[in-house]
Amino acid sequence: MTTTFAQLGVPKDLIFALAEQGIESPFAIQSLAIGDAMDGRDVCGKAKTGSGKTLAFSLPAIAHTERHEKGKPTTLVLTPTRELANQIAGVVKPLATVRQLRPIAVYGGTNIDKQMETIAKGIDIIIATPGRLIDLIDRGAVDVAFVQRVVVDEADRMADMGFLPQVEWILRHIRTDHQTMLFSATLDGAVDTVVKRHLRDPVFHEVFEAEVTVSEMGHLFVAVHKMNRVQVAARIINQSTKTLLFTRTKRGADQLERELRSEGVQVAAIHGDLRQTQREKALSDFSKGKLKALVATDVAARGLHVDDVGVVIHYNPPEDHKTYLHRSGRTARAGAAGTAVTMFLWDEELQVRQLQRRLGLKLPLHEIFSNDARLDDLPTWVRQQG
Repeated sequence: MTTTFAQLGVPKDLIFALAEQGIESPFAIQSLAIGDAMDGRDVCGKAKTGSGKTLAFSLPAIAHTERHEKGKPTTLVLTPTRELANQIAGVVKPLATVRQLRPIAVYGGTNIDKQMETIAKGIDIIIATPGRLIDLIDRGAVDVAFVQRVVVDEADRMADMGFLPQVEWILRHIRTDHQTMLFSATLDGAVDTVVKRHLRDPVFHEVFEAEVTVSEMGHLFVAVHKMNRVQVAARIINQSTKTLLFTRTKRGADQLERELRSEGVQVAAIHGDLRQTQREKALSDFSKGKLKALVATDVAARGLHVDDVGVVIHYNPPEDHKTYLHRSGRTARAGAAGTAVTMFLWDEELQVRQLQRRLGLKLPLHEIFSNDARLDDLPTWVRQQG
């Protein structure tokens, strides 16, 4: 029997707001974590990006958030990157509006004075990258002393990026007896230290999903010719809902964007050399369906969450099987199925065969051109290749 949001204790007004967005039933991590979080327990969730964990912490946090009499934040969400901060804000804002709560996302690379002006008018929920929040605290613009609940999201990535000391510095500035929720893909090393130091008698919840993600996804490995590779990609894109393409380099991403545009594809690229506003616009347009395709480097796409990505194209074969899974997982999110297409040139065949072995796959390598009708129906092709 499927658990409902109501059974997990989510208030009716928030359930109605979810229904308006077409969200009717909880995903696994939500079913596990929301009930304990609604009860005020400290929660430690082991779940990967794309598992639906944002709602797992956002719903209880918003349900319990009350305004401070002096307009100081009472809910704090810490996240490692600007992209994640924006994605969390996108989930939080419609729900916060129902409660007449004031959220703000703060991160580097944007105008700090404007953020300070907004904060001065009063906020209830602050979604922040650690560096920018410390800057705001140092300037006296934000006071976290009265925070009642804290979320540390993607704690393993915080550790990878060297942010955990900053996270701990922020947590030490909270003066209340607060609830803490921590989510991470792994719970060892430095993350385990944070859990032991800052969570009180936490409830642990884990979602096992990596194997499901790989098996629910279709895999195609196609040998292409250099002069025809862009046309093959364009034909796939035109038949799919949303397509995410990966290149090895920033320069390669820009070049592929230009070449796809010359084929009539509505596309944008995201990578670290672009201005933050450019990256945000590209991501927003792709999410809303204004763009059919998004070209990304591996670094730029970390933590990226877009619904309804039908196809992931490895325009350059990934360096290793972990990168393949990170990239391909963008199309098999939260129960959705999709197809991962690896394109390779004649001199990359050995690398692709080694990649398949590491993934435990034994699939044919198809030589194709852009006039191949199989490109118009990838799911059928996946099934037929046996």
